Amino acid sequence: MPIDNEIYDRIGQSWWDERSPLNVLHGSMTPGRFGYFREVLSFHRGGRIAGRRALDVGCGGGFLAEEFARLGFDVVGVDPSAVSLEAARRHAAASSLKIDYRAGTGEQLPVEDCVFDVVYCCDVLEHVTDLDRVVSEAARVLKPGGRYLFDTVNRTVASKLVAIKVAQEWPLTRIIDTPLHDWRMFIKPAELASTLHRHGLHVEEIVGLGPRAKLPAVLGSYIAAKTGRISYGEFSRRVNFGRIKSTAASYMGYATKAYPKKTSDSA
Repeated sequence: MPIDNEIYDRIGQSWWDERSPLNVLHGSMTPGRFGYFREVLSFHRGGRIAGRRALDVGCGGGFLAEEFARLGFDVVGVDPSAVSLEAARRHAAASSLKIDYRAGTGEQLPVEDCVFDVVYCCDVLEHVTDLDRVVSEAARVLKPGGRYLFDTVNRTVASKLVAIKVAQEWPLTRIIDTPLHDWRMFIKPAELASTLHRHGLHVEEIVGLGPRAKLPAVLGSYIAAKTGRISYGEFSRRVNFGRIKSTAASYMGYATKAYPKKTSDSA
């Protein structure tokens, strides 16, 4: 069964609603990922942010776009869901944040070549049918020396159990009654590194991404959210997503775009 990417047009207005399953990606996931990305960028070009541009590929409701904007980046967010983009624009306006949201896909980004200092792609790569094209487009719009930040889901037994069986297929445990993921589309770190390298993006680091709370707390919070006793946003905060040692389920990292090689004519 193909994954249901149209769900973001059906419930995309609810990204910022703590009761929405989409808010699981915010609660602790946003600060967990952004904390790691901020550390990465603090060492990049002396940590200077002012005047730098960041592109959010698959921005959804704007969780990370707002964090990068608050850090001082000029942010462009791209997403194919008109409903999600409207939710993102509405929340940014209410938060007095100036973010340029545009309709588009990772396979054909509506931006010019070599104009971004940072391109990031989170909760997206495992949803696309043409990974090579998405990475190629990111490389096209990134400046030489720029950073590509990412996270995605590993294709392992652990991810099949958690992301497919528990969260999607088993009626008693699934969060949303629709196929959000296809295990065959999950990406092993070596596969992603190879694709990035092919397009001049050289991986600097890959680390695990997952719950940092103990397993009993994770299970208890999941049941509480599933039964409506706590919100999905609160569930996310309780499980404390962030950097972990294991990459068995999900992982994040960064790559650097290579500078063009000098030719004998330009030497």
